[in-house]
Amino acid sequence: MSDNRGVYEKVRVLIIEDEAFTRQMIKGLLHQLGFRLIDEAADGEAGFKELLRVKPLIVLCDIHMTPLDGLGFLAKLRGLAIPGLRDTTVIFLTADKQTNTVMSAKSLRVDGYLVKPVSLANLKARLDQQLQRIGML
Repeated sequence: MSDNRGVYEKVRVLIIEDEAFTRQMIKGLLHQLGFRLIDEAADGEAGFKELLRVKPLIVLCDIHMTPLDGLGFLAKLRGLAIPGLRDTTVIFLTADKQTNTVMSAKSLRVDGYLVKPVSLANLKARLDQQLQRIGML
């Protein structure tokens, strides 16, 4: 595993997850990898407000939450009039691998999809893939 800590330390990540335990677990994995700029929100509404406030490079988002779920959050994000923000990288973290959910996510231009429980290796691989795509690695 290559060490990209120097890059990771500069990347702001927003975790949107309604289960506090899962949110802390994901945060712990990010810390293990070397990420330091980590913000959190407990649902899509709070996540959207946090996104506007902190302008993360990457959002790790659950799908099934209330009052605004992950698909609703992504639709709202992609509908923004601010090009840089509207194209924020979003990776869904979910136990839902049903075809209709995956297709809905793809139609909203989700950048990645990780099925829970998330392993450190899979999280790193997906984050590295997205950081390469946007020219950070």
